[in-house]
Amino acid sequence: MKFSLTLIIFSLMLFIASCSTTSSKDNTRLELDLVIQTSDRNKEIIIESLLREDIKFSLNFKNMDSYLLKDDVLNSNLKYFCKSFIQDQRDMLESSIFKDQKNNQKKVLVVYSDDFKEIADDLKKRYPEEKYFLLKQEDYELEIKKLLNIDTSIKKHSKIINLDKSIEIKHSPRMRNDISKIYFLSNYEYGKAVVPIFRSYAFGTEFYSTTEIFNEANDIKKLLDFENTYIPVSERLVKEIAIKDDISSIKNKLEHMLINDFLTIEKIYQNNLFRKGIGVNSGNSRVKRNSCIQRNLSFWKITTTNLINQP
Repeated sequence: MKFSLTLIIFSLMLFIASCSTTSSKDNTRLELDLVIQTSDRNKEIIIESLLREDIKFSLNFKNMDSYLLKDDVLNSNLKYFCKSFIQDQRDMLESSIFKDQKNNQKKVLVVYSDDFKEIADDLKKRYPEEKYFLLKQEDYELEIKKLLNIDTSIKKHSKIINLDKSIEIKHSPRMRNDISKIYFLSNYEYGKAVVPIFRSYAFGTEFYSTTEIFNEANDIKKLLDFENTYIPVSERLVKEIAIKDDISSIKNKLEHMLINDFLTIEKIYQNNLFRKGIGVNSGNSRVKRNSCIQRNLSFWKITTTNLINQP
């Protein structure tokens, strides 16, 4: 259920009053004094998150000299983290796809939409030997067949059949053999349309993408459109998304989880909880004093089995 900010603040006032009357009885309760600037939407997420916990807290959203939590949470360099959630993913993908490319005879194919043109152009400058394909709002399958040389394979088969139509020859179109990996830079609308087409032809080719490709999906089971794609996220994060009810979008849940990570780290610093080895949902790292957090992401492969096994 979504509450209005006014209702949440009213509930918050009652909650704080309650905390004040019980604080003398419970000295072990964690405390959080948060001074922050952010949007009304993020304020709601912060308040909702804190109201769910057994913690005494105070909030100040009016100090213009305080930390600014930007509205674009996924691309923001959150306090305490070395890089943004999306940049951490892109860095891991770049390292795994381009820098660790062992077979010089094989190429990486970067498939991108207009929204990601700037990122693709940057990759072109640094890795000009790889192949790049801009998606257009036309006949996806026809263009993909041409790109993978599937149309050539089909034409050769047709010529053979025409030589003697009495002979039945089974044929599986063969794609070009110089591509080992495909990196998708796309939003959900493009991704769910083109990834299944590539998958139907590019057997044995590794697929990669960031979470941006399924941000707008409203059910984790819809990730099956991207089956066999490697995503740089922790399994813990996937499980957290899977157990959430009322998903308006996966992006929305990711934003909630990143803000919760930020609040968790604030609690660790303010209550000196470093020895407890507390981790974050958005990565595989533990929180350490006086050092920015590198998420140390690992690859999670989207498979039917992995999705079915989610709660």
